[in-house]
Amino acid sequence: MLALVHPGAGDLRRFAQEDSDLSQMATVTRIPAQGQSPVHTQDDPENEVLRDYIVETLASEKAEEIVTIDLRGKTSIADYMVICSGRSSRQVSALAERLVERLKAGLGRVAKVEGKDQGDWVLLDTGDVIIHIFRPEVRDFYQLEKLWMAPPAQT
Repeated sequence: MLALVHPGAGDLRRFAQEDSDLSQMATVTRIPAQGQSPVHTQDDPENEVLRDYIVETLASEKAEEIVTIDLRGKTSIADYMVICSGRSSRQVSALAERLVERLKAGLGRVAKVEGKDQGDWVLLDTGDVIIHIFRPEVRDFYQLEKLWMAPPAQT
């Protein structure tokens, strides 16, 4: 099991993963120290744990082509973006619903959801991680990965 400990003001430490069952993960709330702003930091382990939890949940629910994009230093809207596909509108909606349930049960996080009823493109916002779940045709049309990923280095 992935365990989190809150030994001091805002200091989170991630311990070794002993079990892949993340549904028993403890809820941890990070409270900024007096005078600190609750902005996204470059090395916030809580956001990495959240990202990993989301990716593992999507993978276990059979999401396809899961991509994680590091947004730190590019925008202040979030630290990470996760993009994946479902095979049909029904699966896209089901992936979103299941992810919302697991985030609330496993981490105590509430996600804002848009587009679940249509099932073509569902957006989930957890604050630190933004998740896009697409039908393959819609994902190909919008190509969000190209917008946010760094261009290849020129040689």
